[in-house]
Amino acid sequence: MSSLARVRAEARASLKSFLRRRTAVFFTFFFPVLLIVIFAGLVRTGGGGTGLFSQPPGYYVPAYLATVVLFTPLSRVGSTVARHREGARFEKLSTTPLRSWEWLAAHTLVNVALIAAACAVLVGALAATGADFALSPWLAAFVPTASVLFCGVGAVLGSLADSQDGAISLSNGVALPLLFLSDTFVSPAALPEWFVPLLNLSPLTYFARGVRTATYAGGSPVPAFAAVLALAAVAFAVGVYALPWRET
Repeated sequence: MSSLARVRAEARASLKSFLRRRTAVFFTFFFPVLLIVIFAGLVRTGGGGTGLFSQPPGYYVPAYLATVVLFTPLSRVGSTVARHREGARFEKLSTTPLRSWEWLAAHTLVNVALIAAACAVLVGALAATGADFALSPWLAAFVPTASVLFCGVGAVLGSLADSQDGAISLSNGVALPLLFLSDTFVSPAALPEWFVPLLNLSPLTYFARGVRTATYAGGSPVPAFAAVLALAAVAFAVGVYALPWRET
């Protein structure tokens, strides 16, 4: 069996496992839409000033997409790695032809497909609210690449956690600060001046700024995408290395 066939078989099993979990399906597809209904539909944006939701609706398109791009891979990959570790499934897989990078590639592919579908739903919901943004082809580059990035991070977090519950807690503990401190929902103007340079330490910042450039602000998203692409390659490699493939 070739590497492609092994990746395809593992991806198929991962997708079936996801579809059997109704809660996972809800939070992947409907929870982000609920956020849009609350914040874009009920809590009006564009009120002026520098506070939360003070910008026009189109400004927050990257923030809504970041909710899916960040939380879905961190929680799903992190908890899956922790669950496999608890059940000694990696030790069993290590005795098969499947390699660690193939396993992570398969689960990353499934997450990329699910996140892309969820983001398509989000974009449709945002358009329905009347948000003024451009449907840029750059979305087809940023969303999958950032998904790969955070799948790698999720694999690292799952490898560090001592249990599945611990992996979920750790993922949320990392995702929540990143979501609000990465030039997404909170604009840099609302943050202390000394903290603004620290935004560049968050990989989500490059995703948010690149998507905002492509869909709202105008300009070239190439530098931001190059940063996301480089970080995705590093994160995937580190994620593969961190997997407890032959843990004793």
